[in-house]
Amino acid sequence: MGKVIAVANQKGGVGKTTTSVNLAASLGVLEKKVLLIDADPQANATSGLGIDVESVEGGTYQLLEHSVTAEETIIKTDSPNVDLIPAHIDLVAIEIELVDKDAREYMMAKAIEKLKDSYDYILIDCAPSLGLLTLNALTASDSVIIPIQCEYFALEGLGKLLNTIKSVQKIHNPNLDIEGLLLTMYDSRLRLSNQVVEEVQKHFSEMVFDTIIQRNVRLSEAPSYGETIINYDATSKGATNYLSLAHEVIKKNKQTV
Repeated sequence: MGKVIAVANQKGGVGKTTTSVNLAASLGVLEKKVLLIDADPQANATSGLGIDVESVEGGTYQLLEHSVTAEETIIKTDSPNVDLIPAHIDLVAIEIELVDKDAREYMMAKAIEKLKDSYDYILIDCAPSLGLLTLNALTASDSVIIPIQCEYFALEGLGKLLNTIKSVQKIHNPNLDIEGLLLTMYDSRLRLSNQVVEEVQKHFSEMVFDTIIQRNVRLSEAPSYGETIINYDATSKGATNYLSLAHEVIKKNKQTV
């Protein structure tokens, strides 16, 4: 049975979508079957995999509405072994529409339950908020990857996110685990970046991935071409970093996948 991993942090611009898309692609080239669910109304994971967002007719919105089956929303991508459930701007409305529904926190868990046997990994790219969409993702997941930008405000809000995860564990999903904290946008030339790495590793030790995602121009360019870093420049530092992360995730889950 496949493992469901949410990529979440309520702070924007920390590398959630970059991580979701490129970890999916890296796991795919390592011959793991992957489904990426775009649960962010900005739909950047969808466009980052080369899908025209305006052409999306059935995606995460319809999935959470239960107006279609999960299988009907799945799109094949150009990345080997990677499928996608796309998003569209209409996903913005889902939090309002779900608010008075029974078991509203379990809509995604219910929708994707049957897909787990078809994939090795199901990754969920979360919105930069702690709203109902992210709550649905965490409730549906086995674990969560938390990207942390190597910047001054990196740890701001992390406590709030960890408290949210504890609440989800207590109320909705006792099996939710933290897959790991992922340091992103690291620049070895900056003393601040090194200080953030030291602080995070000191306070969270074993929860932190060994892999650190370094700042990389090619990594920033790839989404504008609708490509993953693996397709765009497989020899780049960004590709090397995400392949390393994929190896680490596979190694960590070798007992369960």
